[in-house]
Amino acid sequence: MAGAALAALALAACKTVGPNFTPPAAPPTSGYLMKGDAAVQEARLESAAGPAGAWWKAFGSADLDRVMDEALAGNPTIAAADASLKRLQALAAAAHGAQLPQVDALANIEEERINIASLGFAGFPNPTLGLYSIGGQVSYDADLFGGLRRATEAARAAAESQARQADAAYLTLTGQAALAALQIATTRAEIVAAERAVDDDRSLIGMVKKAEEAGGQPQSATVSARAQLASDEAVLPPLRQQLSQARHALAQLVGHAPADWTTPDFDLAGFTAPTPIPVTLPSELVHRRPDILAAEATLHAATAQVGVATAALYPDVKISANLIQTALAGSNPFTHAASGWQLGAGLTQPLFHGGALRANERAAEAAAEAALDQYRNTVVAAFTQVADVMESIAQDDDLLAALVRVEDAAAASLHDDQLAFRLGGGPLLPVLDDQRRLELARRERSMAEGKRLADIAQLYVATAADWREAKT
Repeated sequence: MAGAALAALALAACKTVGPNFTPPAAPPTSGYLMKGDAAVQEARLESAAGPAGAWWKAFGSADLDRVMDEALAGNPTIAAADASLKRLQALAAAAHGAQLPQVDALANIEEERINIASLGFAGFPNPTLGLYSIGGQVSYDADLFGGLRRATEAARAAAESQARQADAAYLTLTGQAALAALQIATTRAEIVAAERAVDDDRSLIGMVKKAEEAGGQPQSATVSARAQLASDEAVLPPLRQQLSQARHALAQLVGHAPADWTTPDFDLAGFTAPTPIPVTLPSELVHRRPDILAAEATLHAATAQVGVATAALYPDVKISANLIQTALAGSNPFTHAASGWQLGAGLTQPLFHGGALRANERAAEAAAEAALDQYRNTVVAAFTQVADVMESIAQDDDLLAALVRVEDAAAASLHDDQLAFRLGGGPLLPVLDDQRRLELARRERSMAEGKRLADIAQLYVATAADWREAKT
């Protein structure tokens, strides 16, 4: 009767304590750029930004597409993130299982020799008895104030946070792979420009020799031209080292040792800058960007933990029942006479724990406050990153236009001075200076082109463009 009353009390009073989680509202921010920042002419704010599938396909590089497929399939960091997600999903399932009735099978065999003399009887042999029992047990925590339910909620939110972190790992990987590919293409373009400068130096040396032979230039002119050649040749080894490092970095991202994989020969001409550049609205970014969603799920888990700590302050009711068949002979446990059962309910009311339970509740509340502050910081950091990249693209456009003008002017000046030198009406020094400026302009233009493409790739990542293949 008492057990039934406790069970009825548990079912009637069952409630969930602690705050219910509500996702933070999207900030009212309508744009990313600060007053005075340069606008990106090609950028377009929209609610559903990005291509229908994998974002890097907007660059139109088949080689990059193939590398991305390999990286997403073979990168160990991605595999570790997926394994961590499976672990937390399993823990969430285990937490949910704790809410359900627990059923266990029981079986026991004992053998005991009874000391008859210890009971005051003499002259009797000490018998050896076997005891056989088999049955089952059912237990159930009524979860009177929702502690188990809040624990399940927290575990599921933690799994959700890990899922979003896994998405962030995928997005970060694709961004790093794209940047490595663009670094390879940019460095190769710089090498081409440097090798072209070396070829021009050698042609100039030939011109100087002919002028010396004709008596139009002193022998010291050859020395100046050779010095320029040596200076330009010295540019190549560091660039080739940078190229090797970029290739090695891409191999690592794909999941291979450098000796086991060969990178494609990426070329800047093989990439097409997308126009227009889609940019997710701030109000949509908070619902798309994985690190923001992970911070939101972490906040959810911390909020649920407040309920877990609060429930520990209130009574807890556990109900249990078992049925045991017990007999002295192994053939008899399944008879009606061997059956026995037990049904009970127990109530635990915390009375004194030295303030530990209240302290745990305050700690959980503080953790939830910290998680909210971290969420807000994550949102602001995301908006700042997008603003930085957009401003960088705007400056890339201006720089690239200026460098094209510089290169054109240097090429025209070099042509005029070389013509004057060949005709014997001009000195060698202006030719060397023009050639140096032209070489520098070519290299800087290649770097600017590569940087602009890299900044666009970073903008895709910063605005959480999809890394998944489009479904057909």
